[in-house]
Formats: sequence, C-alpha cells, structure tokens
Amino acid sequence: MKNRSKTHAVSANKNNNNNDRDLARRVRSGEFRVAVYGLGHVGSPLASSWLRAGAHVIGIDNSSEVLENARKGKTHIYEPGVNEAFSKGLKEKRFFVYGDPLKGSHDSHLKLICVPVLLTDSFSADLSAVKQVATAIGQGLKKGDVVSLNPSVPPGTSEDVVLPILEEQSGLKVERDFYMVYNPERIYEGRAIEDIEERYPAIVAGAGAKSLEIGAKLYSLVAKKGVIKMDNIRTAETEKLLEGVYRDVNIALANEMAKFCEKAGVNFWEAREAANSQPFCHIHKPGAGVGGACIPVYPQFILHAANKSGVECKIISFGRNVNDSMPAYCVDQAMKLIDKSDISKCTVALLGLGFRGGVSDTRLSPTYKVIDELKKLKVKEIRVHDPLVRRDPNLTPDIMLTSDLSRAAKNADLVMLISDHPEYHNITSKDLNGAPVYDGRGILDRSQFAASSFASIGRPS
Repeated sequence: MKNRSKTHAVSANKNNNNNDRDLARRVRSGEFRVAVYGLGHVGSPLASSWLRAGAHVIGIDNSSEVLENARKGKTHIYEPGVNEAFSKGLKEKRFFVYGDPLKGSHDSHLKLICVPVLLTDSFSADLSAVKQVATAIGQGLKKGDVVSLNPSVPPGTSEDVVLPILEEQSGLKVERDFYMVYNPERIYEGRAIEDIEERYPAIVAGAGAKSLEIGAKLYSLVAKKGVIKMDNIRTAETEKLLEGVYRDVNIALANEMAKFCEKAGVNFWEAREAANSQPFCHIHKPGAGVGGACIPVYPQFILHAANKSGVECKIISFGRNVNDSMPAYCVDQAMKLIDKSDISKCTVALLGLGFRGGVSDTRLSPTYKVIDELKKLKVKEIRVHDPLVRRDPNLTPDIMLTSDLSRAAKNADLVMLISDHPEYHNITSKDLNGAPVYDGRGILDRSQFAASSFASIGRPS
C-alpha cells in the first residue's frame, strides 16, 4: 500500500507539472490571451510584465489618448520599461489595443481589472469603474475564463460586488464555469515592473479552491518571487490595506516627532538615522503631506468599514488627521521666512507637483493643499515647477506650471519644496536666485543657503 501511494503521489506531481507547462505554453502561444482593463499606473506595468513573460496581451482603456499612445508603443505615465514592453509586443504582434471592453472579454481568457478605486465625497470607495468593467467582462465571459481584480478595495468587494455582476451578466457560475481571483497590486511607482517581477511575491486568493489553484499558476508566470496563497479573498483584500495603513500611521508618527524636534532644538534627521540603526526601529520620513492614490486612501477604506461595523480605529484616524494637516503646517512655517505684512505682494514658487519624488502622478498631491493654503493668505502669485509634469487640468489658469526652474524662481519671494524629486537634491541658493527656501522634505543641503533664509521640516530654526 505504501509503495502504491508513493507511486500515485509521484504521478500526481508529474500531472501537475505537465498541467503547469501546458498552461504556460497556452499563454505564450496566444491560445490563452490576457486582457488588461485600464492602462494606468497599475494596468500599464501589469500588461508590460505579462508581455515580458511572453503572453499575448489585450490592452483596454476608455481614454482615446491612452489608446492612441498605446498603439504607438507609448504610455501616458512615467514608468520605466513600459514603453519598451509595449513596443516589443506590437512588433511581435502580441500586444493588441482595444477601445471596446466587451470585445476584449470575448477575445481573452484571463481578464485583469486594473481601473482605479478612489474616494467619494463621503470617504467611501468609488467602485463605479470596477462595476462598469465587471459588467462588460460578464457579458463576454466564457467557460474556463479567469477574472482577476487587482486594485486595492474594501474587504468584501470581490465577493459582494464584482462576483454577483459577473454571474448575473454571464449566466455562468463561479468555480463551475469560470474562475475569479483577487491579486492586489504591490507596486511602487517608478519601479513597478521590477516590483511585480522581482521584488515581492504575488498575493493570490480565489473564490474557491479551483480559482485559487489556477490563479496561483497564472501569476507564477510573472512573479519570480513566487505566490502567496491566501485562504479567502476578504483576507487578501484586507492584507493590501494593512500595507498602506502601516505606512500612513508611521508617516504620521514621523511628522509628530519632526515637529517636536523643531521645538526642542533637535535635528530630527540625525536622530532618526541613529534610531533606525536598531533593527526593531523603522521610523519613516516626515514631509509636507501624503499624496497618491494609495496611502491617503486605504485608511479611509478601513475607517469607513469600521464605522459601519461600530468599531473604533483611533490610531488610524489620528494618523490620517496628522498627515492631512501637514500642508497647512508647512505653509505656516514657511511664512516665517518672509515679511508677513506684505503677503499680498508675495510670489511663491512651489517645487514639485508629483505626489512624491520621481513620479508624474499628481493624484491627491499635497501641492494642491499647499496652493489652497496660499490662496487663503491671498498671495500675489503662485508658480509650480515639476521636471516630470508638463500639464495639469487641476491647476487654475492663474497658476504657472513649468519645467524651467529659473523661470519658476525668477523674482520669487519664497520657494517651498514639496516633492522630493531627485532633480531637487543638489539645488543651491544660486539656483533659486537667493529666495528664502522652506524644505518640506528635508532633502536640501542647508550649508548652501543663508541661515536666515532657510528652514526645513525636522530641523530647528
């Protein structure tokens, strides 16, 4: 009996290996096509990683500009490696660009939902784009297809929102006719492809055992770090939110300590570096605000769900409030560098519109809140400089946006550094025409500025 059981186990492993190889072959031959819904900050690098793995990929978006760029092998976002992957995919006839989401569902077998999930005015998750895509996918869903939800979402979204739409629109049943998985994106903009392929294991959960199994096999084709299988989708959805909440709360802690150090006459940055030499300490960096579509958003998903459940999450709420207050705090500190009696004649240049350094993504950028605070003070003129952002519809016509630093700083009465772009690290007083400078990221060399006209977060005056 023991020998027979062992033989059976070996045979089963051989069958599994053969199945895995067959799936990989089908993906690379184009027999099993991948459709990516949404070619933005998540969808573009994911589509690129599947193309780099040899898959035949259909890119789908509702923006004519995005589609036009993709057909030329270009992306509208600043993300290393995407243009190269798109161009190679087009050349090898493995990358197809669709404007019709229903056709994309008909022509594909793995459908990745990569549309953004932001906040409504009431701080609940805006799932309108997810629902719209799920409806189109459901209408074209076939037996044997796999649907993967990839954005960060409140717990229960996959099973309570997406899955019912898929089943209703298709008339098919999950686990019997098709499969559904949740795979939260785990990317850091500016190195997204590297994160997907090399840096982290993929998180995969399924609507059932069959969905989990095929989802894990598929994502193992692109994630070289392997796959972490989660017991259920709701847990996987929560896992991704925990990643963001951890960072938001710890940034708030850093902001609190930075403000304390300023008053106590202590250099926070030096204290932080020494403290972090201890392996159990990981103090984050303070700054002029927390932006992007991730870190400020995920805590709100938790808080909204907790409120409905009657659970208090005081630390998460306090951390969010601290980080939201930083743009106003930094403006207040910066104003100490100039003559407040003449603010109405003051021109302020802001360095950085990207929500952080090295990215062109302006979503929820703290720069917008800094602008609001300056407008409350009725300053004469506001200029914005960014090396990566060329245009932005969210800025009012009276605000200059330029990639020319000398133009932004010309005759400025005050300069505030908001985004820690690498291009700013070596800026000197000469580059800014001697204007007073407030460093909202703590990255400038203070020795390059006159002490009376320089201030920085986390450093005593």
